[in-house]
Amino acid sequence: MELEVVKVNGNKASKIKVDASVFSVKPNKDAVYRAVLSEMANSRQGTHGSKSRGMVRGGGRKPWRQKGRGVARAGTIRSPLWRGGGTVFGPQPHQYEYKLPKKIKRLARRSILSEKLQNEQIIVLNEFGIDEPKTKKIKELLVNLDIQENKILILTGDLTDDLILSMRNIPNIALLDAMTASTYDLLDSDIILFDQKGLKMLNDGLADK
Repeated sequence: MELEVVKVNGNKASKIKVDASVFSVKPNKDAVYRAVLSEMANSRQGTHGSKSRGMVRGGGRKPWRQKGRGVARAGTIRSPLWRGGGTVFGPQPHQYEYKLPKKIKRLARRSILSEKLQNEQIIVLNEFGIDEPKTKKIKELLVNLDIQENKILILTGDLTDDLILSMRNIPNIALLDAMTASTYDLLDSDIILFDQKGLKMLNDGLADK
């Protein structure tokens, strides 16, 4: 199958071939859900924790004798019942890792790309033509493509410093190397804007071998 390629002024330039197994599959919502769940879970550090009774400093000596004072018995001042004591069943550091087969991860990204293409939310640019840091050029590009009001994910095959500096001050833009885009990145956008190199890289990476 082929996709339209446009110039920076919004005019049609040519067409580029892509694999139907990437951009023309039946969207699988379960795969997308599981992939996003995996990415969000794996991004958690899991370093949170609280001190249990055995971890709190002090409390080695019995505060008073067992009997004869007319008050409740106590073995340590670091009991969870006391102020400054340990926490009962508090959170402890642990892994949140949620593994998925590679096929499910690929299917999730294919599903989103296919659905975005069906909804005309994918634009392929012949090239950005940025050889110096110029935010103005990027804003003009967005106006020419009539997508300036949308949340845009830009996927490129050539992530240069000039491109990064030109886009970093525009709030509704996320710029990524095409091969590093996750399922969540693809899903969390109104428009996906590729350059030809980025499209080819992602297509080759997700296509059936």
